[in-house]
Amino acid sequence: MLKSAITLMSVGLVRRCLMLMSALSLSACASFSVEQLALKPFATDGCSLFPDRAYINKKDWCTCCVAHDLAYWRGGDAEARLRADEALRDCVLKSTSNKALAELMFVGVRAGGGPYFFTPYRWAYGWHYGRAYLPLNADETALADRLAADYLAKNPQLKCEGGDQPC
Repeated sequence: MLKSAITLMSVGLVRRCLMLMSALSLSACASFSVEQLALKPFATDGCSLFPDRAYINKKDWCTCCVAHDLAYWRGGDAEARLRADEALRDCVLKSTSNKALAELMFVGVRAGGGPYFFTPYRWAYGWHYGRAYLPLNADETALADRLAADYLAKNPQLKCEGGDQPC
């Protein structure tokens, strides 16, 4: 009799634990999807882990990085990322006339800018981590367009944060 009472109590305890774990799991899923829908306002660190400009000849490619960051913040499918990386390469080449620098930056963002890295400069960094290469729907596009316009209204020259020159 004591053994069956202990068994019943154990089964009840296991059921309560499973129900609690299920409730916590469901609430975590719900909060993740709500966070995933929220696009953070645009922020940039310039060229991330790379210099914003040349120290010797003062050639400046930071505008290219900020424009690239706008695309990376927004996110989208893999083709949009490739277009953003190619635009960065083209912009750096135009700004510096240095093909080696442009190619180096292109290879760097291709290798280290994917959406699966938990970094502040990953593809789709404006969204909650885990969005990957998900295309934006109409509402997300409208929100991204509005937030980008807000940033550009305050910084039309794409100045680097903390820099005193347009970059």
